Parts: sequence; C-alpha cells; structure tokens
Amino acid sequence: MSFIGETLPDFTVKAYQDGDFHDVSRADMMGHWSILAFYPADFSFVCPTELGDLQDHYAQFQSHNAEVYSVSEDTEFVHMAWHEQSPTIGKIQYPMLADPAGVLANALQVRQEASGQTYRATFIIDPEGNIQSYVVNNMGIGRNADEILRTLEAAQFVATHGDQVCPANWHPGDKTLTPGADLVGKI
Repeated sequence: MSFIGETLPDFTVKAYQDGDFHDVSRADMMGHWSILAFYPADFSFVCPTELGDLQDHYAQFQSHNAEVYSVSEDTEFVHMAWHEQSPTIGKIQYPMLADPAGVLANALQVRQEASGQTYRATFIIDPEGNIQSYVVNNMGIGRNADEILRTLEAAQFVATHGDQVCPANWHPGDKTLTPGADLVGKI
C-alpha cells in the first residue's frame, strides 16, 4: 500500500523535549511541515548517529517551516534517560515521541512484529497533514539528514509550483522541469 497523499491518522502520544513531557497529536502537526523519523530503539548504535545528524540540521528544517519528530516505541521516560546519558542525544532539541503502544508505527506499517521495534522510516507531511514522501530502511541502514532536507525542499517546491517537477539531485535554485510533449525523448 502506498501512503502518498494519505492523511496522517489521528493520534496522541507523549513526547520528551527540553527536559519536560508533553502530548503531541495530529493537530499539533497541522499548519507546518513535519518530519517523522522512526528509529528502532533508544540506547542503540545507529540511532544516535541519525538523531544527531537531524539535530545538526534542525535549524535548517525549522527555517523551512518544518518540525522534526523522532519516534520509537520507547517511553518518554526512556527518552529522558537517554537524553541525560548520551552526549549526542543530549543535544537534541526537537520532540522525541514515545510510541510504546505502537499507535503510529502500526498505523504507518513500520513496526517489525518479531522485534517489537520500528524500521528506520522517514515521513514528510505537509501542513494539511498529507504524506508527501516516505522512505523505509531496514534497521541496520542509517539515513542522511541532508537527503531528508533536500526531499523536503523538493516537496515544498512542487507544492508551490505544481506545474514543475524536480529532477534527480535537485536543490533550491537548480533548474526544474515542466512536463510536456516538448520534453518527450529529449532528456
């Protein structure tokens, strides 16, 4: 099943952020772009490299009217403990969502039943709550925040300029394409 164009389902989960706990719901993701970055587990090995990379790019995501949300099936208390113990995780400023019941993981079909953990899945959601992009990696394959940011920029460009599309490796300011008969067989 493809999730492209599907609306993010209703949910409410706990989050750890800035030394505190709070609820995050679908309603909190409306009005801005959202990045949901699922990862298998706290206190693991590849996960802090990815979450640290997202933090290193966090200001860039925010400058694009996007909020980053990391998501695992750990509780908010485990997120807090990891934040307090790991120098990399201790730098994280974005909300770390706790999904111990698998509400989001099951709804978006990224939970591996055998391990009870999520795959490394990234969802880019527009301000209306519609999924514009998603990529799912196996647990041992880390992601790159530069590519997530590039994909967000392309999704935002296409949302604003629906008559144009972004070719491979496109970055803001690069040439886009306008689909039409004049391009057939010319690329």
